Amino acid sequence: MLLVAYFYIILWIVPVLRAQSAAELSARSLDSLLQDYAFRALVVRPRTGIVYDGNVPSNLTGIKVAALRLRSGSLRRRGVNSYKEFHIPIGVLEQPYVERLVLVYHNLANWSSLYYPLPGYTYLAPIVGLLAYDAVNLSATNLQELDIRASKDPITIHLPNVQLVPKGLSPKCISFGLDGSFQFDNVINRSACSAAKQGHFSIVVEFTAPAPALAPAPGGGTSRQGGGGEKNNHKVWIIVGSVVGGVLLLLLLCILLACLRKYRRRRNIQRMEEAAERGEPLLMANVGFTKAPVALETRTRPSLEDDYVP
Repeated sequence: MLLVAYFYIILWIVPVLRAQSAAELSARSLDSLLQDYAFRALVVRPRTGIVYDGNVPSNLTGIKVAALRLRSGSLRRRGVNSYKEFHIPIGVLEQPYVERLVLVYHNLANWSSLYYPLPGYTYLAPIVGLLAYDAVNLSATNLQELDIRASKDPITIHLPNVQLVPKGLSPKCISFGLDGSFQFDNVINRSACSAAKQGHFSIVVEFTAPAPALAPAPGGGTSRQGGGGEKNNHKVWIIVGSVVGGVLLLLLLCILLACLRKYRRRRNIQRMEEAAERGEPLLMANVGFTKAPVALETRTRPSLEDDYVP
């Protein structure tokens, strides 16, 4: 019975923890995880300038990653005409300087609002990201991002699947920095945005009353540190607490059933002993090397043949 209970506990807990493990990742932790899976897409000897699409774990289904390995000088002199939704012009520089770098592409799809919540706004397109890493070790994980910036023309992002803008509302481009801040900018040709550095980008529209004024970020945009962490942690603890409570309750139920079975068995043995004690005891006598029950007297006395002799 306990094995069956443990089996059901595992079936119940594993899907919850699996979904929760993805939800409790921060945006920066997600960047590190996607860097690992993007680098895995690069074969043993990847060709420079070729885009390699990566695969993400099943608990992040929908998110897309890709990796593009480039020479630093080639990126600066030629740029990249088309890398997914990104057009990288000439004159892009990285800091610190490296000989080769990998540009990692993200498309968060339906996970956008989970990792980049923006109260009061609705996403009209999925968030796409572009981050740069040193390519000296393609098997490395948890790498620090390079700081890439456009020194001439800005980087252009042609966002996919942009939804129609509700009448009377004005869409805005939004860019998220690695420090958790964000900036608003104007949309170009209804579906494109521009940026001077790496980060994550999308198009949003405000659907509620204007939020309180936020501190301006360097560069003229509006800045806000990534909030919602405490709220997400509160949800995590609620789910973990409910799972642990359910497990403890199920274990207590199993222990109670085991005790109940043990009590019924002892009760049956006690009843059998009482029934045996209420029976009529027989006199025991030694017969050879064993003991056997004997009767106190016979019911019919035997008749002797001598009694009938005249």
